Order: sequence, then structure tokens, then C-alpha cells
Amino acid sequence: MLRKLTRTDQLIHQFDTVLRTLVPHAAQPSRPSPADDIRDEPLDDAARHHAAGLMRINHTGEVCAQALYQGQGMTARLADTRAQMEQAAQEEIDHLAWCDARLVELDSRTSYLNPLFYAASFGMGAVAGAVGDHVSLGFVNATEEQVGKHLEAHLGKLPRGDNRSRAVLEQMREDEAHHARWALEAGGTPFPAPVKFGMALMSRVMTKSVYRL
Repeated sequence: MLRKLTRTDQLIHQFDTVLRTLVPHAAQPSRPSPADDIRDEPLDDAARHHAAGLMRINHTGEVCAQALYQGQGMTARLADTRAQMEQAAQEEIDHLAWCDARLVELDSRTSYLNPLFYAASFGMGAVAGAVGDHVSLGFVNATEEQVGKHLEAHLGKLPRGDNRSRAVLEQMREDEAHHARWALEAGGTPFPAPVKFGMALMSRVMTKSVYRL
């Protein structure tokens, strides 16, 4: 019989998750990278720099997603919702590790702003979870829709020949679409257009700052 986790156990787990999310190269994926069997065409310095900026944005987006799911999972009322949040968070860890590995291949780094975005996203997730599971799931749906739009745009902006980054983003796009559908099917409340517009504006602030920092 499994022992029920104490509050101390949960805090240790949360701290471990923070470290695995924010410390470069600490996240361990449960699935192989989609880029494992893909070969790039030659990239010049400008193309490599641009690809790294895009992948840094996507890495930070996964930092935010991980924090969001952790915050929501901590305050979710229903056990089923909490379990689904944890499963989605594991898939986001895969994305996090894949983007991190690709940044290494591109001779680049993760964003210096990740701790700030993690804290902000964790707080929003915890508040959404505390309001209620239906609102929390609606927030997941709206967030994943925004992430999907970014991924779609970045697939069009990647340098020609950057096949490895493309493979990673295509799998991420598929996973995020699944998360968005799941959130609504699980009872999420669709967010109105003005709220989604506000989320899109906040997302633009993140992308513009993280591309270089």
C-alpha cells in the first residue's frame, strides 16, 4: 500500500520540480527527442543565432507551462484533475528537455529571465486552481491555444535547413493541441475573447524579451 504524501513530502517534490525546471540540463525527458534521427543542413552564424532565439522562447514557454501545471496541481480540488495536471506536466518536462538540448546544439543558452517567468506562472496557476477546477482547466485550454499559435509561427520562422528544431516543435505542437482538447473535455470553462487577447499581449512581452535575454 502506497504511503500518503505528507505536506513535507509535497514541498520537497515541489522544490525538486523547481530545480529540474530552472537549472539548465537538469530536466530528464521520459520520451526520446523527435530530433534524434534528424539531420540538419548547414546553418550559417546568423541562421544559428536566429534559431537559438526562437528555441529560447519555446524553452521559456515550457518553463511557464511547467510552473502553471505545478501551481494548478497544488490547489486543484478534484483528485482526477490533479492527476491529469501531473501527467501534462510530465509531457511539458519532455518539451523542456528537448528545447534545452537543442539550445546546446546551437551553442546557445536558456533565458536569464526564466526564474521570473516561473514565479509569475506558478502564482497564476495556483490562483486559477484555487478559484475552481473548471476555471483552472479553462486557463489550461487558453494557455495551450496561445502556445500552439506561437509554435505554428515559429515553424514558419525557423531557418531553412534547421530540421532538428522543426522536428521538436512539430511534436510539441501536437502535444499542446492534445492538452488544449483535454482541458475542455475534462470540464474546462472556455475563456472569453477579451481575456485571451490579454493573455496574448502578455505572451508577446515574454517573446520579445526572451529572444535575446
